[in-house]
Amino acid sequence: MTIQTWTADLAAEQAMEDGHDLYWNRMIDLVAEPDLGAARVLDFGCNQGAFLRLLYARKPFAYGLGVDIARAAVEVAQHRRGSEPVDYRVVGELDEVAEVFDVAFSHEVAYLIEDIAAHARAIHARLVPGGVYYAAIGCHTDNPAWPEWSVEIPKMSNLPVFGRSLAQYADAFATAGFEVTARPFGLGDRFLRMDESEHPSRDYAERLAYVERVKTLFRLVRC
Repeated sequence: MTIQTWTADLAAEQAMEDGHDLYWNRMIDLVAEPDLGAARVLDFGCNQGAFLRLLYARKPFAYGLGVDIARAAVEVAQHRRGSEPVDYRVVGELDEVAEVFDVAFSHEVAYLIEDIAAHARAIHARLVPGGVYYAAIGCHTDNPAWPEWSVEIPKMSNLPVFGRSLAQYADAFATAGFEVTARPFGLGDRFLRMDESEHPSRDYAERLAYVERVKTLFRLVRC
């Protein structure tokens, strides 16, 4: 299955991309591998391609592939591609990708996947032994705001959402053959902007608590 855009239009896609900059930088801060110079990198749910460009600027890699089901977003990603060794493709199912990778990433994509067990198996098959999958998930049922978000997000998204606990995610990846570890995002030495919303809540205390305690980064190593 492919779609034209994730959200209502490309303007909304751009706004989403702009709001993810802090989280993408923080995710890169938390990458345990000190050097990706020889790595083949997969970005699952690449949207307009900004994460791979940012990752390459901070941790250069040998080759990167961004895949997404949103056709218009991938067109933008291709248009914005510079000299980075990256490619972007519209992919309905990950099984369509023939390459294997050393490191894979996804940011707030898992809650839009109906069959998370099949996704875990597909990512496992696309990684080399010992390969690592970093999956960022803040939209989960352990999030106190999930009852509200599960109603509001579908109003903006062209896809349904699926509520799962962190334990359910962990179990799916463990069953697929991953060693499962996780940690809260936290802010590290970064600051959360308080003049605009980085996520649906306008309450400052809730937004800080979300980053420090709710938003989770899984580090999944293929056994």
